[in-house]
Amino acid sequence: MEKTNSRIEQAAALIRAGELVAFPTETVYGLGANALNAGAVEKIYKLKHRPRTSPLIVHVDSIESARQLVRQWPPAAQILADKFWPGPLTLVLEKAACVPDNVTAGLHTVGVRIPAHATALALIRAAGLPIAAPSANRFAQLSPTTAGHVRAAFGDEIFVLDEGPAQVGIESTVLSLVGAPQLLRPGMITRAQIEAAVGVVGLAEAPGPGPHASPGLHERHYSPRTPLVLVKGELPRGRGAYLYWNNALSAAHAVPMPGDAAGYAAALYAALHQADAGGWDWIAVEEPPDGAEWAGVWDRLQRAAAA
Repeated sequence: MEKTNSRIEQAAALIRAGELVAFPTETVYGLGANALNAGAVEKIYKLKHRPRTSPLIVHVDSIESARQLVRQWPPAAQILADKFWPGPLTLVLEKAACVPDNVTAGLHTVGVRIPAHATALALIRAAGLPIAAPSANRFAQLSPTTAGHVRAAFGDEIFVLDEGPAQVGIESTVLSLVGAPQLLRPGMITRAQIEAAVGVVGLAEAPGPGPHASPGLHERHYSPRTPLVLVKGELPRGRGAYLYWNNALSAAHAVPMPGDAAGYAAALYAALHQADAGGWDWIAVEEPPDGAEWAGVWDRLQRAAAA
């Protein structure tokens, strides 16, 4: 425990100094910087090769800290924060003046959440600052769910807090509360769960070429280097990797996946990282089941398979 505390203090000092740190959350590993320091935030964009149209999510350790980053805190925000925080739900609200424009892709809104991970919360508290953090990978590539995935992407370029695999496995649900509630990105907290708490939630339209209201909305995203296809039955020609949950087909590298949405999401990126390292002709993924709880998984796979 002493070593872990020392590592957290070291990481917090780097954050305060305007440097980058990779750290675990319950969703994926994040690439963090002081959210109030535009120069530090700029380092995220440069290291990831991230377009300036894709905003960052700001991680905090309390509802009070979240409220300091936004202009208004509507009743729905309090209801959802009480119910789902700490947890994989990002709330998009009108930003306060203290939030740099490069955190929000120049938009007047900012996404905030409290991560459900002890190390992430300890880092935020030790730094004494909100931390802007997208996934710790090169832009649009596979998200990292282990410290090893981060090191494979960046080598020794950044300090990494290693706390084992992420438990949720895909990025947070993103909900706008600017006006009527609107789902911007699906995740493991479902639209139905949110509607049970605050009423009807609309679905956002696909974004245009300008700044996006949420990260993760580019048509191609979360992608391995190896071509990925979604299949119902027949596999492509050649030698490849096959991820399946129900229909076991013969492939050079076949990986059984959990049949429940939570288990599948937790295992997905790790399985894709492993398959991507195999030098196969393709990665085929059996289409997952339908159902509200699978919406986040479907979103990630469809973007990963986009041409």
